[in-house]
Amino acid sequence: MRIRATVAAVSGALALSALAVPAAQADDGRTWTPDFGLSAPEHSNGRMAARAVTSYGDLKITKAVVNGGKPIVVGTTAPKKVTVAITATDDSGIADASTLLWIGSDLESEDSFGFSQNEDAAKCKAANATTSTCTLTVTVDPAWLINSDSTNWKVGAAVLSNDGQIVQNDAFARVRLQRLSRLTVNAAPEPVKKGKTITVTGKLSRANWETDTYKGYTGQSVKLQFRKKTSSTYTTLKTIKTNSTGALKTTAKASVDGYWRYSFAGTSTTPAITTAGDFVDVK
Repeated sequence: MRIRATVAAVSGALALSALAVPAAQADDGRTWTPDFGLSAPEHSNGRMAARAVTSYGDLKITKAVVNGGKPIVVGTTAPKKVTVAITATDDSGIADASTLLWIGSDLESEDSFGFSQNEDAAKCKAANATTSTCTLTVTVDPAWLINSDSTNWKVGAAVLSNDGQIVQNDAFARVRLQRLSRLTVNAAPEPVKKGKTITVTGKLSRANWETDTYKGYTGQSVKLQFRKKTSSTYTTLKTIKTNSTGALKTTAKASVDGYWRYSFAGTSTTPAITTAGDFVDVK
């Protein structure tokens, strides 16, 4: 597995020590540590596929929510810290949890990589005697991203129960990583005579993680919207597409005072964005 800054700074390799304890005792008496791929545990009495286990004995992972269930949106420079909440249940209660965000076919592949948790141990809050939600954070640093990383990432989850059981699933959930979008608008001239034509320009761009800049997003449909000064509702007048540099340009008749804006619905790799309204005074 390839490494990224947040991982390399900790260990020099993607060696996530999955739980705060150095090791845990499995039910068959063997000691092992779930580490998301460095040394997958094997048991002679029935091989336990730790990398794909959601439950083991009474211990079960029931939910993993990243970033409140929303896509992770990252710009060009600022690292993005997101929360991972793992819910699990066991008759003895939950002691700890661990997580990893990664992409690739297999954790041991050279083309796979990821970001590990920031904390040594999770903060676990018990809902009752058996069920807890354990919270951790992961920092996604754009300095180590390439544009093709804007896709679905796997969410690894491992949980330790109070009686020493461990369950680990390297791909328990998914989360979408997106490139931050920017959109501008300018309606001119201002003011304008009633019935005259105004030109509305703008630009749609998004984070380019390989150049640390914002590059025009070409060939994308963007809505031109308008609302009267006396209204609170925008109406879509037309839909146009960005050109080869991400630029937008169209014309419209100005009949009353009001606000003009562009609205982009978003794509799987880039979040939706709408500009603030640009006011045009009609004389």
